[in-house]
Amino acid sequence: MPGGKLPNTLFARMREVLRVHHYSISTEKAYLSWVRRFIRFHGMSHPNTLGKKDVESFLTDLAVNRKVAPSTQNLALSSILFLYQKVLESELPWLDDVVRAKPRRRVPVVLSRNEVNRLLRRCRTSQRLAVSLLYGSGLRLMECLRLRVGDVDFERRNIRVFAGKGDKDRMTVFPDRLEAALHSQLAVVARTHEQDLKDGYGAAKLPPGLRRKLGSSSKRLHWQYLFPAARISEDSRSADHFYRWHVHESAVRKAVRDAALAADIPKRVTCHTLRHSFATHLLEGGTDIRTIQQLLGHKNLNTTMIYTHVVNRGALGAISPLDK
Repeated sequence: MPGGKLPNTLFARMREVLRVHHYSISTEKAYLSWVRRFIRFHGMSHPNTLGKKDVESFLTDLAVNRKVAPSTQNLALSSILFLYQKVLESELPWLDDVVRAKPRRRVPVVLSRNEVNRLLRRCRTSQRLAVSLLYGSGLRLMECLRLRVGDVDFERRNIRVFAGKGDKDRMTVFPDRLEAALHSQLAVVARTHEQDLKDGYGAAKLPPGLRRKLGSSSKRLHWQYLFPAARISEDSRSADHFYRWHVHESAVRKAVRDAALAADIPKRVTCHTLRHSFATHLLEGGTDIRTIQQLLGHKNLNTTMIYTHVVNRGALGAISPLDK
């Protein structure tokens, strides 16, 4: 295959296997992209002709010449390992010996309560509720955008995160301050959904197994996205299926970035900064670290412990001896 075209049948097979294993569309795109880069790096050679040294030379090029972050290098490696183990079904002993890059541990950027208030006031109205939930419930961006109408429980005062990171479900806090805004949003979703049903649409985008089980029940308001897109579009994974998706994540990212600039916050502010701030402010308020771990959906308590480095004042709450 050197000098020829990319092996389209290989990519088609890899896409099929990714979907069988229920990987998200974003992971699917990332894995396919990295495998393409790996093949191009080795002159269009088929992966079956490559070995451990070829994988390591590709990863070394990423680190030394392209200077990618360790997390990016590990994503590339995960893509290649998936190709060999799941798609090509190769039982090669060297696959277990490929060394992963050691991830960097960064102290998270955290906003003060005053900075959060300033950012939310400056946030454009169309995205303010979603941005408020990132902070008020400690949600990751895609967890927030994938919320369904039925995930908001006004009676039990909680928000259900379905299939979050690691495909795990959890419950998180319901911000009482957002109750009126959430009721208003649900009314908007209901009106939009009613019109979709009149136009012959209205089925919610669901995992295939759940969609088959529910049948026409997938058209219930319960399953509709809390933050629906402006228009109905075709499902890229299933021809002739049309859904109203959630709003695109780029719209919320841009809203946060613009609000931070307008509020003159001298920090690098992203959507995840609001999640970091949620955890830190809970810790400062006396919430138990294990409770915060459950609310955030962390598998390991050590991941949550990073917030102890930024609580109160200064590093670990210490006071400089110069101030004494």
